[in-house]
Amino acid sequence: MQDPVWTSVIPPLLAIGLAIATRQVILSLSIGLWMGAWLLGSGNPLAAIPQAIDAVINVFTDPGDTRVLVFTLVIGGLIATIEKLGGVRGFIHLLQEKKWVTGPGRAQWLAFGTGVVVFIESNITLLIAGAISRPLFDRYRVSREKLAYIIDATSAPICVLIPLNAWGAVIVSLLASSGIENPIDVFIGAILLNFYAIFAVLVCALVIWSDFDIGPMRAAQKRTMEGRFLWPNATPMVDPSLIEAGQSRQPQDSAKLMLLPVLALVLSMPLGLYVTGEGDLTAGSGSTSVLWAVLIALGVAWAIVLGSRRATLETLMQLFLKGAGGLLPVAMILLFSLALGDVANALGTGVFVAQLAQETIPSALLLPLLFLLSAFIAFSIGSSWGTFAIMIPLAMQIVAALDMNASVFLAAVLSGAVFGDHASPISDTTVVASMAAATDHIDHVRTQLPYALISAGLATVAFFVSGLVLL
Repeated sequence: MQDPVWTSVIPPLLAIGLAIATRQVILSLSIGLWMGAWLLGSGNPLAAIPQAIDAVINVFTDPGDTRVLVFTLVIGGLIATIEKLGGVRGFIHLLQEKKWVTGPGRAQWLAFGTGVVVFIESNITLLIAGAISRPLFDRYRVSREKLAYIIDATSAPICVLIPLNAWGAVIVSLLASSGIENPIDVFIGAILLNFYAIFAVLVCALVIWSDFDIGPMRAAQKRTMEGRFLWPNATPMVDPSLIEAGQSRQPQDSAKLMLLPVLALVLSMPLGLYVTGEGDLTAGSGSTSVLWAVLIALGVAWAIVLGSRRATLETLMQLFLKGAGGLLPVAMILLFSLALGDVANALGTGVFVAQLAQETIPSALLLPLLFLLSAFIAFSIGSSWGTFAIMIPLAMQIVAALDMNASVFLAAVLSGAVFGDHASPISDTTVVASMAAATDHIDHVRTQLPYALISAGLATVAFFVSGLVLL
């Protein structure tokens, strides 16, 4: 890593600005990546082009990053299988038959409840909640942007509050490597102090209960009520042919094709953490467990289809490839985001911002500014986990030096990282939320931002009060 300087913040900020201005996320990430390679290299802009290409290729040298990319393609195959062969239609029919979802309000609560219950990993939460809820949102004329907001607000914020999942494993391992003697106790102590995550979920529930649409979300809802699911120039983050199947029910449709794979997926995740951690859930590999879980869910779906003779093995393979291809744009965005994150780490972007704040923050403002600092880093690099890796060791160093409450410092970092991740257009969870809701990515960012800012404002005040009381 280079000695961090102010220029290290240029590549991620350039990528973010261009993504918002042009709506071309992959191109914007490519330009930011090229700028980062230029700053890392000898100063020759032409020589930076092959270096930027190498940065993309080098993503595959990290097994965890590669698993995430493979997971994205496999989940596309799983979604295509479930939707095209009637799992979603069967589940929707079951809901209507039982009169569980009879209008737009209950459709929104279904998306909210799914996000809360399926807490094993944020991307899986997004994809399951989106697949179940999207046809109902279209049927009851609730905007896809609102679906993207609801599932985004109940994915990472819920996952970061749970110790025994992929997020908990990462956080606990970072605490342990930072010299914390009882990392699980510190994490548990941070749960009720994780103000952004808590406020994000509560604000989302309030939005559903009160039908509180503001700014761009209100315009999106008005458009949907008029029968237009997307804006004229919008580009949905998924192949439209993959979601056509949710419209009309057929006799062979069965809810078990939705429910059993999802159940297998949910149960497989902690099992994967247990196996990869050799009996210790907190030491397991989150990326390996997620990939195993989705492969097991795909196997269950195929077994159901073949057992009922609904389709042949050849048809299943064609559906899998079509589904994987439908998520290829998402995989590409994730690939370039990971490459940009690696370049930002090499430039010392996070370290520079962290050091700058550490030198200028008064102790009375330590918690709210630690929250905002973590948010800025996550916004810039598009990764809450990357921010955890940068900020948790720094926060624990401050705790050790000042002999303060480790849990509240951890909570400030976790809250800030999740907020920045929510607000960033280059975040993987934001991208996957757009894809799961079949909406335009930048439209999701714009409609979600006002609600994220409300939750962040409340969290900032809460951390300021906590600093006065606890420090």
